[in-house]
Amino acid sequence: MSRFCLPRDIYHGKGCLEELKNLKGKKAILVVGGGSMKRQGFLDKAVNYLKEGGMEVQLFEGVEPDPSVETVMKGAEAMRAFEPDWIVAMGGGSPIDAAKAMWAFYEYPEISFEDLITPFSFPELRQKAKFAAIPTTSGTATEVTAFSVITNYQTGVKYPLADFNITPDVAIVDPDLVAGLPVKQVAYTGMDALTHAIEAYVSTLNGPFTDPLALQAIEMVLDYLPGSYKCDMVAREQMHYAQCLAGMAFSNALLGIVHSMAHKTGAAFSTGHIPHGCANAIYLPYVIKYNAKDAVAAKRYAEIARRMGLAGTSEQALINSLVEKIDEFNVRLNIPKTLKDFGINEEEFKEKVDKIAELAVGDACTGSNPRAIDPAAMAKLLTCTYYGTEVDF
Repeated sequence: MSRFCLPRDIYHGKGCLEELKNLKGKKAILVVGGGSMKRQGFLDKAVNYLKEGGMEVQLFEGVEPDPSVETVMKGAEAMRAFEPDWIVAMGGGSPIDAAKAMWAFYEYPEISFEDLITPFSFPELRQKAKFAAIPTTSGTATEVTAFSVITNYQTGVKYPLADFNITPDVAIVDPDLVAGLPVKQVAYTGMDALTHAIEAYVSTLNGPFTDPLALQAIEMVLDYLPGSYKCDMVAREQMHYAQCLAGMAFSNALLGIVHSMAHKTGAAFSTGHIPHGCANAIYLPYVIKYNAKDAVAAKRYAEIARRMGLAGTSEQALINSLVEKIDEFNVRLNIPKTLKDFGINEEEFKEKVDKIAELAVGDACTGSNPRAIDPAAMAKLLTCTYYGTEVDF
């Protein structure tokens, strides 16, 4: 038996932020990140809509990129003091992911972070509050997913939490909120969305409910990401919907080792953080070549290429076309081809690659990858992504 889970309501279209005034409740805590929503006036709008709906509103501001265990605990404490019946999270992946974890600790103060790391082990939520998510970037799709990624900065490891309990009740997908996105963020989040859709389509848990969503998302990203990067607002609106479709696909079909590698390398190097979408974009072509040595995965990649109208009559030619298309997008979006080009120090990479490989194999996303991998093969694959060498194993 498989389960397919989505938010009960997804509101989309320009200006749909206004739907906040129709949420039924007494108190709402609004969880946000940095100041961009405040500067653009959307935070005030959200607060006013909630108040218009008759709710008392409290803000929890300043959730950092890659939210920490500490921030989650602080937010849960604020929730326990305020006792909201709606948690409203607004921002990129970080504030929404943080708020999902806060929700668990608000409703169950006695559980520990370690209790939640095992996938699908959350206690039953919605005892005290419901959850509404408002994305302000076009990539993570955390507004429709059963996932949250929290970072333990003491160990430098990202933990993807997974449970259908944390799929939001309401998603508000308003393209007005992404009109002012910096182009670098458009590129990284767009490639994150493409990775979500491709990994969901070839995942071992793909199925008839997730495949159409994944294919539609891939098609829309290929059609609209270049235009969105050039600040075409029609394309940007479509990208906001594409990433949401990709999220629905991967929340149910899960992901693969592109994400395992990105999770475990993001905060691993002293030369600085590798943004999640950028890491995915770098790894994706190499992982396709690795996975395509599995016959079932090869067939699925070829199907993607065929459906997207890419060149090639043989399966291998179609797979090559898909890889070339991703390489071409990375060039257009100014994304480096290798970790070396990104600026990771060679000695540090060599020193850490075995440990990173081990952690990546143990990541929650590895289990649904179409081709098995062990730490030795993972270290080889990461080395290919460092130097740009051919994946021939």
